Amino acid sequence: MRLDVINTDKAFDYGYLLKRIFPYIKPVLFRIVITFLLAVPLGLLDGVTAFVLKPYIDVVVNGNIIDWHGFILTRDLLAKIIPPGIVIFAGIQGVLRYLNAYLSDWISLTIANSVKVDLFKKLVYLDSKFYDENSSGLIISRFLSDPDCASRQLINSIKTIITSLTSALGLIFVLIYNSWELAFVGVVILIFAFAPMALLRKKIKEVSNKSTVVGGNITTAFNETYKGNKVISGYNLQDKEYSRVKGLIRKTFSLQMSLTKRTGWLSPIMYIIASIGIALVMLFGNKLIMMGRLTTGSFASFITSLLLLYKPIKTLGQDLTGIQGIFVALNRVFELFDFNSRIKDNGTKEFNFTPQSIKFSEVSFSYNEQKQVLHNISFEAKKGQTIALVGNSGGGKSTIVNLLPRFYDIYSGGIYFDDINIKDFKLASLRNKISEVFQDNFLFSGTIRENILIGKENATQEEIDKVISASHLDEFVANLDRGLDTPIAENGASLSGGQRQRIAIARAMIKDAPIVVLDEATSALDNKSEKIVQKALDNLMKDKTVFVIAHRLSTIFNADKILFIENGEIVEMGTHEQLIKIKDGKYKTLYNMQFKNRENELNNAQ
Repeated sequence: MRLDVINTDKAFDYGYLLKRIFPYIKPVLFRIVITFLLAVPLGLLDGVTAFVLKPYIDVVVNGNIIDWHGFILTRDLLAKIIPPGIVIFAGIQGVLRYLNAYLSDWISLTIANSVKVDLFKKLVYLDSKFYDENSSGLIISRFLSDPDCASRQLINSIKTIITSLTSALGLIFVLIYNSWELAFVGVVILIFAFAPMALLRKKIKEVSNKSTVVGGNITTAFNETYKGNKVISGYNLQDKEYSRVKGLIRKTFSLQMSLTKRTGWLSPIMYIIASIGIALVMLFGNKLIMMGRLTTGSFASFITSLLLLYKPIKTLGQDLTGIQGIFVALNRVFELFDFNSRIKDNGTKEFNFTPQSIKFSEVSFSYNEQKQVLHNISFEAKKGQTIALVGNSGGGKSTIVNLLPRFYDIYSGGIYFDDINIKDFKLASLRNKISEVFQDNFLFSGTIRENILIGKENATQEEIDKVISASHLDEFVANLDRGLDTPIAENGASLSGGQRQRIAIARAMIKDAPIVVLDEATSALDNKSEKIVQKALDNLMKDKTVFVIAHRLSTIFNADKILFIENGEIVEMGTHEQLIKIKDGKYKTLYNMQFKNRENELNNAQ
């Protein structure tokens, strides 16, 4: 499910895409109909000025008298009616334009917001592998920009097309009313001017898709600059990052200009063709006037209509070109809706008990088909035991604990809770029984209290006070002016590492799940912070079944079972006392290395 690989097979299957968007259109369909109906008179009113030129010139200017279906049109009558009539029509048109614009924006925003809400629901339920495969920038671009482009602009474009189309039809009526012979010449010329639009579909699709990928990369670069600003400064990466983003922006420029290069000729071509049409109409019109088959007023009205007709035809062409880009974005939106989490929630059992046993049975796993990460992992954790996973980086320790809440699904073998397969449980009930504390715990924007209550939204103040004390946050919170209601910066940037960890521990404590996962929860802390956090962890681990990944072996001496993981396999398993006795054992070697380093630190301190 890579977002930079875009399927364009249905990008121009308009029927399919409109069928997919219709559920979002249906709730506002009545307003859409009103909007489109308002667009009709808006377009037709464009022909009023041209239409009244004929009687105005023939009667008011030239002094002729016209018998219009028994109604005598005189110079005095038309001189009084036509000028204020034009103002009245303009006022009516202005009111209609306002109503049309307001309704159009309301409908477009409503549809766009509905699509974004449903897309966000899809996003939060996608599996961890999806986030591993896609950058933050590409996700933001695809899940926010495309719905705006597709949903908000679709209604506006269709409304504009209706306005332009009805305006064109009204003006064509005026042309035919004045002279069907000249109208034939003018319309044929405009059809030739309109024809090149069909050539642009493929190029619009190609550039639109490439621009999405590059735009996502640019967003990612800005996100990384924000989050990694200290690394950029510390490693003097400013020029490198500047060059990278500059290259991406230039690529976007090249893509947009390649589209402009291929579409920019449309406007001048249409001008030239329209000019040829007007020249031919003038030549033919002069002949008709000399023959007495066309009045001066009719000719002036015709030329005005033809000139006015160019604008809606040009707008119609531009809108049809733009709407092709909108349908490309619409295709990308519904491609997102078609993504499904690879973690299937097909279980029927509620995880409403404390398991007496958690068993891994010949578990194998791979993130992709090329490389297997875990090979036949088998072990058992009894209720209340602490299982420690140690070994070198990249061995598969984090992968093992990530399988417990089903962040990923195993390739083969099975994970069992009291002999019930993990996949037989409803996913939400499974995750409710597991608390996690990671090395780098994410904190949401909001207050300290809100972050703790993520573990249990309806916790009482007594429960909150209890976990604040047990997680050793009480002194820290007491020194804050607003206490638990103190806002924290994005991802807890205003807090120290130890403070963030203790908030995460409090969050896990208040959840009170029977299974606890600790993934190197103290590895990034200094000695003083580690001691405080370790006391908080000890309180969290009481009476729980615990899976702990530790880089400092001193923290897991009392573990009931230690697994040494290397290259995705358990190479040693036992208690600290058992493993330390294995001659040339992996665990013993690692222990000796850490013990000697500790001795050296103490000697240097003395």
